[in-house]
Amino acid sequence: MNAVAASAGSKIARVGAAERAFFGVAALLFAGSAAMTIAWCASMATMGGTPMPGGWMLSMAWTRMCGQTWLDAGASFVVMWLVMMVAMMLPSLVPTLWRHQHATDPAGAAPVGWLTLPVAAGYFAVWTVIGAAVFVVGITTASAALRLPVVARTVPMATGGVVLLAGLLQFTRWKARHLACFMAPPGHQCSMPTDLRNAWRQGLRLGLHCSRCSAGPTAVLLVIGVMDVYAMAGVTAVITAERLAPAGVPVARVTGGVAVAGGLLLVAQAAGLG
Repeated sequence: MNAVAASAGSKIARVGAAERAFFGVAALLFAGSAAMTIAWCASMATMGGTPMPGGWMLSMAWTRMCGQTWLDAGASFVVMWLVMMVAMMLPSLVPTLWRHQHATDPAGAAPVGWLTLPVAAGYFAVWTVIGAAVFVVGITTASAALRLPVVARTVPMATGGVVLLAGLLQFTRWKARHLACFMAPPGHQCSMPTDLRNAWRQGLRLGLHCSRCSAGPTAVLLVIGVMDVYAMAGVTAVITAERLAPAGVPVARVTGGVAVAGGLLLVAQAAGLG
């Protein structure tokens, strides 16, 4: 009996040590990525922007630095985007990864399980691809606005429309379905991975769910200011709250209501009614 109790106590101690190490590593990653993101935002802020017809500023994020090729600019943006996504998504992702870690390594044999790392890698690979697509859309839109004043003048109205639609998206069943994926236990919808390949695929699935679930807040960030540290902090808080709160759907609807109101206000201002 004493041997059984000692074995159980040893297992609990291992799991506790693994949990502390896991969350410690996650905290360091968050702190590092957040510090780099803030530094980049501050650097962009010192560069200012280009005043555009319609009364808005074109961010330096959508332009090339002196001597840069578009490939260099794109690579720099994607790296910056990935670091930003680590800072923004890690607070809501860590509990999911820990549940996965605990399910695949219940004995707590390692601080970060060998099947948890490829899940995280697959997850952030999805956001890397999204970052590349965002850059292409961003530079295309910026180029059109620089060449055609009529396009530039529609940007404030389009911004309000995007924020409005992003808010409405928070009320849909589609949003609730993808949000539920973060609350389900590991293996709820598919079997737990037993090798690196399946773990990678599970990470990709998780990343796709996350990108769809975060489509509204992410769209707001992109049109309000992709390198605005306050906008990033607000979107991070929204995404984290709706995923970690006991009732995520009501939180999403509250934030959706705020976005709808903000979108209507922006549309009214762009139309000269505000």
